[in-house]
Amino acid sequence: MQNRNKNFNIPNTLTILRILLIIPFVIYYAGDQILKAAAVLILSGLTDMFDGMIARKYHQTTELGQMLDPLSDKLTQGAVAICLAVKQPILIPFLAVFVIKEALMVSAGIFLIGKKKKRPGGSMWFGKIATVLFYISFGTIVILKGFWGIENLYVSVTLLSITAAFMIYAFIRYARIYFDIVHSNDPKYRIDIQEVMDKKRRG
Repeated sequence: MQNRNKNFNIPNTLTILRILLIIPFVIYYAGDQILKAAAVLILSGLTDMFDGMIARKYHQTTELGQMLDPLSDKLTQGAVAICLAVKQPILIPFLAVFVIKEALMVSAGIFLIGKKKKRPGGSMWFGKIATVLFYISFGTIVILKGFWGIENLYVSVTLLSITAAFMIYAFIRYARIYFDIVHSNDPKYRIDIQEVMDKKRRG
C-alpha cells in the first residue's frame, strides 16, 4: 500500500484530467450550453494552478509531468480559442497568433527531444502568466455570455489583445531558452525517452 501511494503522482493525474476536460468543454460550448462550458473551463484552470503547487510542495515533479504540463496547456488553449473563433469569426486573428506561437513551440520541443535528445525547458513564470491571462480572458468572455448573455466585442478584443501581447512576450523568452539549450553541452539537458518510460512503467 505504501509503495502504491508513493508511486501515485497527483500533479500528473491533474494534468491528464485537464486534457480530458477538453472534450466536455467543446461539447458544451458547441451545444450553446455556455454555463456548463464555463464550469469546465474554471475546473480546468484550477487543475492547472494546483498541479504545479502540489508538485513543488510534495516534491512530485517528474520528467513526464514537465512534458505533459505544457502539452495540456496548449491543447486546452487551442480548443478554447478555436471554439470562440468559430462563434466569433472576428477573433480569428487572435487565434492565428496563438496557433503560430504554439506550432513553433511544439515543433521546437519535438526537435529537441527527437533530434537533439535534450529535454525542453520547463514552464517558466512568464509562460504561466500567459496561461493565467488566457484563462481570465477566455473565461470572462464565456462567463459574460453564459450568465448575462453579453457578447461585447470591445471587451473581447481588449482582453484578447492583452493576452496575445503577453503570449508573444512569453514566446520570445522561451525562444531564448530554446537556443541556449540547443547550443549547450550541459548534461542536465540530456534526456533518454526510453529510460523515462521505463521509470514510468516501474513506477
